[in-house]
Amino acid sequence: MTQMTSSDVPSMGRRQFMNLLTFGTATGVALGALYPVANYFMPLRAGGGGGGTTAKDELGNPVTASGWLSNHPAGDRSLVQGLKGDPTYLLVEGPEAIGSFGINAICTHLGCVVPWNSGANKFICPCHGSQYDANGKVVRGPAPLSLALAHIEINDDSVFVNQWSETDFRTGEAPWWT
Repeated sequence: MTQMTSSDVPSMGRRQFMNLLTFGTATGVALGALYPVANYFMPLRAGGGGGGTTAKDELGNPVTASGWLSNHPAGDRSLVQGLKGDPTYLLVEGPEAIGSFGINAICTHLGCVVPWNSGANKFICPCHGSQYDANGKVVRGPAPLSLALAHIEINDDSVFVNQWSETDFRTGEAPWWT
């Protein structure tokens, strides 16, 4: 049997280096794997310049005011993709005017998309019958709140949707959706 000498055992410095290398590698892999998960739960950052989100049509193409007004008559309420990708109604007020606010189409009761009923001149939810007036204010439950609002801005013929943070003009209260 051979006996071990002090030269056969690695020095403590070498062991510490190997432990540090192993720990660093494992930590790097773990952080690399957890970054997308942590990023998913982080709130979205506000965009710079205050330009808002570009409204998009059903095909994902940016909406232009001239193109929208050429295909939608006065009084029309049609959906675009708005903030956070939510369906948002653009209101056509006249032959050359898109309304200054949009109405989020997500029902405040169970999250159904609420269609515009032009015959009844109101939004009627197909899920449980909640009704909203032409401006999205709840007029019949079970929905507890009015539909969310968004600012609509036209800049260089592009239509932008911005967060509404002022008082809700329909109820006189602070917006519940911010």
